[in-house]
Amino acid sequence: MNEEIFNMELRKYLKKVGVTAQREIETAVREALKSGKLKGGETLKAEVTLTIGEVGLTAKIEGAISLQ
Repeated sequence: MNEEIFNMELRKYLKKVGVTAQREIETAVREALKSGKLKGGETLKAEVTLTIGEVGLTAKIEGAISLQ
């Protein structure tokens, strides 16, 4: 395995995940605020599950997003 190529490819993938996740979260929060489902002062629980079947990886990543 070429460590340099692996590292670059991993970083590209994580950047794509981060940008896509941020866009989806922003859209969902704005829509929830507009519809009244959220008031704007909440802290939202977030969870992502990362899966790579070929290596048997399943990792749950939990966190919180404050709207204040």
